Amino acid sequence: MDRREFLKVATLSSLTYLFPWGRGWAFSNGKDDADSQKLIVIFLRGAADGLNVVAPYGDAIYHQLRPTIALPGPGLQDGVIDLDGYFGLHPALAAMMPFWRNKTLAFVHASGSPDSTRSHFDAQDYMESGVPGLKTLSSGWLNRLVSQLPSKRSPVQAISLGPVLPRIFAGLASVATVPPNITTQLMAIDRPAVAESFKELYQGLNNDLGKAFAEGISAHHEINEVLSSADDNPPPGPMNREEIMANRGAPTPRKYNAFGQQLAGLFRKDPSIQIAFLDFGGWDTHVNQGAATGQLANHLTPLAQGLADLVSGLGPLYKKTSIIVMSEFGRTAHENGNGGTDHGHGNVMWLLGGQLSGGKVYGRWAGLSTNALHEARDLPTTTDFRAVLCQILIDQLGVSKPALAKIFPDFRPPGNPFLQT
Repeated sequence: MDRREFLKVATLSSLTYLFPWGRGWAFSNGKDDADSQKLIVIFLRGAADGLNVVAPYGDAIYHQLRPTIALPGPGLQDGVIDLDGYFGLHPALAAMMPFWRNKTLAFVHASGSPDSTRSHFDAQDYMESGVPGLKTLSSGWLNRLVSQLPSKRSPVQAISLGPVLPRIFAGLASVATVPPNITTQLMAIDRPAVAESFKELYQGLNNDLGKAFAEGISAHHEINEVLSSADDNPPPGPMNREEIMANRGAPTPRKYNAFGQQLAGLFRKDPSIQIAFLDFGGWDTHVNQGAATGQLANHLTPLAQGLADLVSGLGPLYKKTSIIVMSEFGRTAHENGNGGTDHGHGNVMWLLGGQLSGGKVYGRWAGLSTNALHEARDLPTTTDFRAVLCQILIDQLGVSKPALAKIFPDFRPPGNPFLQT
């Protein structure tokens, strides 16, 4: 490699945002198919407490297991919002109730990874790789999904909102990374001297590299405009070392509370965007979790509002969009001595989408008796998260069964999880 080629490679490698995987990326020219189905995956790092997100208030054992953090029943002060007479939604998620009522919101309870690890890091890796228990697979299931999509129309067909490419998007397929709250995180290319140097190197080149530079600069300015409403609120307070590590650099929903508007803006501006991923930290509630108010509620409120903003911002695109919210595992059925909950097993998956058969809590639910709990302490995983993902990919994105076998190797869905309630 000569000096000039080395300089190109070294310079471009520092601009993942402008040139993901060595390719320039730009917004659609308007000729792309605007009718393609969309998928948005949101990961809650730290293990969100599904038993208080969708609370089984109709089970008296729930209140016995959680004497200080159980949510009261509907109609009571700070009570849950009734869903079906047995399950209730955390009151901090009130902004999502319109989607429950119009049947584009559903939940799958007692779902998650079949692997029993209580390690945040292993559990997150397994859910992102899509192969629980196997550490040798280097790619993520979302990247493998991108590779199986029928058309590769644009380098921004898949985007990741975050400072680094997450495990779920690791692999051979091209993925564009978009830093959150970009207006407060100026990139090197925003510095006049750096921008001028790049122009001297690449502007006017009549080849793919010159074209990539021009497209990348254009995309950069477009995204700055889309994300100009970013609100960089301060985090809610200090976190301990375990919480910081479990978050893996992901912001809390309070810190990145404009995500819904920004993500919807990206989808509206470029119809070639089909897959998106973002993550949030702060869900490791060992201490002072709270019931209707407190640490958990403080994260749920901006998350719910962001999701509502996302749906509203998508407009007609919502009809073609599936949104999945998931976390690495649930938390103990019993509250602990610190007013919180510890690492558990089964959890609840959230599903939104304009074509979803919603207004239901799906899953095989056996109650909260000691015999029904995993290791007598946790909600069991009765629905593998991959079964839910497979059905969404089949129903909403038209992914074939042979393609599913490549996305989730060595996994055969046991049946349609949306027939289980």
